[in-house]
Amino acid sequence: MAAPPPRRRDPGILSEPIDLDGPRRGGAQHPTVAAHPGLVVKQRGTPISGTVVGVVNGYLHVRDRRGFEHRMTMLKGGFEVDGKVVTLVAPRGPAPGTAPAPVSRTASGSVAGPTAPAQIAKASRILVEGLHDAELVEKVWGDDLRGEGVVVEQLEGADHLDQVVRAFGPRPGRRLGILLDHLVAGTKEQRIAASVAGPDVLVTGHPYVDIWQAVKP
Repeated sequence: MAAPPPRRRDPGILSEPIDLDGPRRGGAQHPTVAAHPGLVVKQRGTPISGTVVGVVNGYLHVRDRRGFEHRMTMLKGGFEVDGKVVTLVAPRGPAPGTAPAPVSRTASGSVAGPTAPAQIAKASRILVEGLHDAELVEKVWGDDLRGEGVVVEQLEGADHLDQVVRAFGPRPGRRLGILLDHLVAGTKEQRIAASVAGPDVLVTGHPYVDIWQAVKP
């Protein structure tokens, strides 16, 4: 009985010369999914599944059903979302369908800027006659003025306003704004305001003896 012919072995990768510049066969391609907080994921190869807490320093943090938090490496094709194999990546923006962050506003209604470190006050000033008026300016426009580095000071009456203005020495780059009570045509306050007004001094006011008279029930 004749012996069976010898079986040829597959030489594998050594069957042909290796072409280092030839095309390479890549691994399976999986869709990428942004790992937004709240996304339910399952880590492949382990029984761990849960909700994404966030991505910290390149690692995925997932909280499982028992409340334990796991730190995972985001490998290509390392997770499942809705039963599909995916590659998780760090999110670059808010999750789809989420409402934009509310705009922060100051008491005056202006859009609040980022918190800035304390800065040196500008040379210019705002003088406000009366305690109630000064408190109102602080409550409504305090944040805006601090952001601009402008200081508000209380003015103890308008009778000596001309002396206050001379002592301050207004000039370009060192301007003065003044808010007076009872600024009505023909009054003492109006005459004082006219005497100190100038290119670097702005005087304005309201017609009330006390600012709270402007509040209508």
